[in-house]
Amino acid sequence: MTAGFTAAQLIEKHRPTLDQALDAIRSRAYWSPHPEHPKAYGEGGSLSAAEGQAAFEALRGTRLDLGQPGTDGWTGDEVSPYGVELGVQYPHPDIEVLLPAMRAGMAAWRDAGPEARAAVCVEILARISARTHEFAHAVMHTSGQAFMMAFQAGGPHAQDRGLEAVAYAYAEQTRTPQSADWSKPQGKRDPLELRKAFTAVPRGIALMVGCNTFPTWNGYPGLFASLATGNAVLVKPHPRAVLPLALTVQVAREVLTEAGFDPNLVALAAERDGEGLAKTLATRPEIRVIDYTGSTAFGDWLESNARQAQVYTEKAGVNTVIIDSTDDYKGMLGNLAFSLSLYSGQMCTTPQNLLIPREGITTDAGPKSYDEVVTDIAAAVQGLLGDDARANALLGAIVNPQVGERIDKASELGEVALASRRVDNPDFPGATVRTPVIVKQDGARKQWDSADADAAYLTECFGPVSFAVAMDSTQDAVALLRRTVQDKGAMTVGAYTTSAEVERLIEEACLEECAQLSLNLTGGVYVNQTAAFSDFHGSGGNPAANAALCDGAFVANRFRMVEVRRPM
Repeated sequence: MTAGFTAAQLIEKHRPTLDQALDAIRSRAYWSPHPEHPKAYGEGGSLSAAEGQAAFEALRGTRLDLGQPGTDGWTGDEVSPYGVELGVQYPHPDIEVLLPAMRAGMAAWRDAGPEARAAVCVEILARISARTHEFAHAVMHTSGQAFMMAFQAGGPHAQDRGLEAVAYAYAEQTRTPQSADWSKPQGKRDPLELRKAFTAVPRGIALMVGCNTFPTWNGYPGLFASLATGNAVLVKPHPRAVLPLALTVQVAREVLTEAGFDPNLVALAAERDGEGLAKTLATRPEIRVIDYTGSTAFGDWLESNARQAQVYTEKAGVNTVIIDSTDDYKGMLGNLAFSLSLYSGQMCTTPQNLLIPREGITTDAGPKSYDEVVTDIAAAVQGLLGDDARANALLGAIVNPQVGERIDKASELGEVALASRRVDNPDFPGATVRTPVIVKQDGARKQWDSADADAAYLTECFGPVSFAVAMDSTQDAVALLRRTVQDKGAMTVGAYTTSAEVERLIEEACLEECAQLSLNLTGGVYVNQTAAFSDFHGSGGNPAANAALCDGAFVANRFRMVEVRRPM
């Protein structure tokens, strides 16, 4: 469908996918309509690997004209973490022109109803899916993810998260019927009778503030949740990761146009260097919804200052793994090594604090002292990353110089149990590739159990820096877990134990502090990965994030139900 189509045609085409998504969020079973394997693409209109790379290369050095109103110039100076200049120029917005143009199409979009909006959103995602190979290169060269991770996390997994948000949005909007006849008996008198109509009314223009590390995976939930609930969406990418979201906006505008809606329902706001456009936009009265992923400082600022908007934030946290005991020591070591290494620890879900009893742990391989556990974790990371080709495939590139500085300064924080090494990438000599560093820390209560404690492990150290903290007991480890979740939040918590009592203590702590918990992972599922339609990313219940991807609360406050009643 490229020459125009009706909403009814889109509904017929995509209703089966929507129904499957609705079933998946109810059952929490595995399901995805977006293939994870690169070889699944290349037929049926989707780009093959070669075609996707060619499409990406063709974008370099060009001007991406989206045809949106209010363009007052061009901007863009992205340089890949792999050392490649992208050279793509994007429209710079005149907000005074663009925002009114975005509002102009909202009435028709509102009146189309939840089902039509959902079908349009699914069509947008289907077209993005067909270009997954192209998007993978765009994500890789803006985030620094290795190609396979960029392909999967930036492609099908991001698309799954977008579709999940559409399903939740549809479910919440259709919880109330579109109309109802109301009759109240009055005894001998005629009943009171009214005919009532209920319309899901959007809040206004939604602002989606993108992040550098996962522009699509973190961006799509808010974008599609807002669009599916009737809001126009202004996409403000991170200045170092514009291309994946600019391509997303391009696809969305094409589909909206072909479906007979105003393309300005989705627009791009690329900023000039140092402009701080997100702060300017966030307090505009037209902006009624904000989605943000990034630093705690700016997330806190948004929550405090964007008072006219419903603000959804994912910020930073201190992710913890408690190591009490295990019946699969080798599996635990391998699982932790992968979790610490994936994308150079530049994930909001990467474990940071490894809390290990000072007297050691019991395992199926015999008792292990604290030092032995730390040494074995370090050896597992070294073994995983010993081959440079494999290391490059797992680590990707360091996304910005600040992460590199944290790695270099880690030795000042304590005894280094695993030093970081530089890895050469023969395909991209300009890439900065670093292996993780593990630092030993003292977890005695006096180091952290006071309001003014300043132990390094009490705050987030974003990147491949982890702390092996020697705890006086597992009970102290649970107490420290509570302290860090309360103060700084956590996106993920992990634990290894063979004790039902310890498991109960940790589970109770996570339930009370509202943190997502993974227990005894030793196989191919990792604490820093979540599956759309089944897992919740974040909880919205601790300082790391005020929303979860994705639940009903993530979509329900993006619209209001407005009632019109008339006598029958």
